[in-house]
Amino acid sequence: MEYDLIERRMGIWILVLAVAAWAVAQIIKVLVPLCREHRLDLERVFGSGGMPSSHSAFVCACSAATGQLCGWRSALFAISVVIAIIVMYDAANIRQAAGKHAKILNHMMAQWAEKGEMPSETQLKELLGHTPIQVIAGAALGIAIGLLGAMLAV
Repeated sequence: MEYDLIERRMGIWILVLAVAAWAVAQIIKVLVPLCREHRLDLERVFGSGGMPSSHSAFVCACSAATGQLCGWRSALFAISVVIAIIVMYDAANIRQAAGKHAKILNHMMAQWAEKGEMPSETQLKELLGHTPIQVIAGAALGIAIGLLGAMLAV
């Protein structure tokens, strides 16, 4: 009975650390333009894309905390790493390519709108994915938060 309670608390703590890493990454996305350009962009709080990758921070915090709390050789850690790799690959490759496609399509649609062939209010979201550096920065942030938070839990 006592083991189940400890295990449930670890699971909740891992989730809290993952969400905390996501939140810190999103806050950084707001603070960087604020410091550099003196521009407050609150859309960045919940938006995708940008530096650092909050998706990477989220899954890497989960993996690091899982490894620290459940064991580096546990099946849970292995599964969390597989999911983290898939998410980071998707962020740096598939979603980034989709953002580039959206940029090209927006340019084409703007040209068509100038000719009266398409309504100009149609705009695709361009900031979807991440560069490899943004993914690595998010991963490092997530690992740091996951490990430090897991050490505090023990």
